[in-house]
Amino acid sequence: MQFSCDNAYIWGVERTRYSSRLDHAGMTASILCAVHCAIVPVLITVLPLAGLGFLANPLVEWSMIIFALFVGCYAIGSSYFRIHHQALPVLVLIAGFMVIITGHIWVHGWREGIIVPMGGLLIATAHFINYRYAGNCTKHTHHQSDGG
Repeated sequence: MQFSCDNAYIWGVERTRYSSRLDHAGMTASILCAVHCAIVPVLITVLPLAGLGFLANPLVEWSMIIFALFVGCYAIGSSYFRIHHQALPVLVLIAGFMVIITGHIWVHGWREGIIVPMGGLLIATAHFINYRYAGNCTKHTHHQSDGG
């Protein structure tokens, strides 16, 4: 069975250093964002007592979102154009940011604490998918034995 870079096999094990570092940073930032967005509403009254009141500041939240956006666009965009040409990581990344922005702008109260972290996890998933695709495509045709 043959796999080409146009239909990359997502569950391979080989990785490229270029993609893996950026995707690790993107996954980490996205997961931290999701944890931040889930925990801050619960701990909003305790944060100032622990000297961490700045974490509830909207400037910190939007800074984290913009950082994740730059890392995501660079990591996934570069891999898309240079390596795998698969749209799935790009689409999942866009969906994740749409969920986060929707959650911050139009959803309030306890629902925001559920919706926004889901967007962060979608972004982390986009990086994971990109990481897998980039490890399987090296601009040549892949061969896989049929086991027999």
